[in-house]
Amino acid sequence: MAGELMGVAVHGGTPAAAVAAARRAEERGFESVWTTEFYDRSATVSLAAMAMATSTITLGSGIAYAVGRSPLVLAAEARDLGELSGGRLVLGLGTGTKRMQQDWHGADGLSPAPRLEELVPLLRRIWAMDASGVHHEGRFYRMALQPTAEVRPGPPIPVYLAGFNRRMVQAAGAVADGLVGHPIFTRRYVQEVVRPALAEGARRTGRDATVPIAGYVITSVAEDGDRARRDAAAQIAFYTVVRTYAPLVELEGFTAEVDAIREAWQRRDAESMIAAVSPAMLERMAVAGTPQEAREQMPAFHGLYDRLLCYVPSYGLTAAEIADRLDAVLATFGR
Repeated sequence: MAGELMGVAVHGGTPAAAVAAARRAEERGFESVWTTEFYDRSATVSLAAMAMATSTITLGSGIAYAVGRSPLVLAAEARDLGELSGGRLVLGLGTGTKRMQQDWHGADGLSPAPRLEELVPLLRRIWAMDASGVHHEGRFYRMALQPTAEVRPGPPIPVYLAGFNRRMVQAAGAVADGLVGHPIFTRRYVQEVVRPALAEGARRTGRDATVPIAGYVITSVAEDGDRARRDAAAQIAFYTVVRTYAPLVELEGFTAEVDAIREAWQRRDAESMIAAVSPAMLERMAVAGTPQEAREQMPAFHGLYDRLLCYVPSYGLTAAEIADRLDAVLATFGR
């Protein structure tokens, strides 16, 4: 693995499927297993179930929404998860797109990066709280918490922030213990945009440590290699239709393909969306094919991340199909 730690991400399906995946990932020697959150699933609930079903593997949220939860609720949930897992939690937080913040969570969607730069230190203060409590008056958060019962400061919990564009990546560099990368990150984008932005954020707050990246790689494996590539292309199309990701699309020269994907999206024409994903997009954003082909492709992503996370496609797939694809990834890259 050329030095990086290898994990797997579970997206879609049910909490029971996440638990089963965590068990199998632990058995097969993966370093970490990460679960995501969407409008129909809670990352923290899935993590609690995964914690109770495993004993050694690192558990991460990649990501849980930082909007829609108060700092106090978020800190309490993370403390419980840390205790349930025996200190194996990595708390990955993100905001989602502006539309998700506004339309899903009822938030204003303004200044997400400064908001997270205020939130992360506040979470650490809450975890370290003693009898003196926590008193905070900030731009985004206010807290006047004076404990009325015994308080025991808890251990610190690693906090990773999700970031795509430069400003949000800078926020991770400024205050977080790591960055959760996006599944469509390419090597060029990481090297030319992400790593420099992390360093800029770290310098701004006087940090001298290199901020690690837990980076997703879309990983689609099946005995039918064409089907595996189709599933990966579907996931790429689903993400690149979002205009937030335009800087990567422009850097890599994929504007024509993405214009076609967006035009097909407007017609809700999934087949045309998938067909518009070029071989170059597939090569730079995914590992896809038969087990042997996937093993041959994965070295192209070695050395790019500190934690390399296999991200199993879910767009357009049933829960049973997602479980099958996950099993194939675990069998291909596990011990």
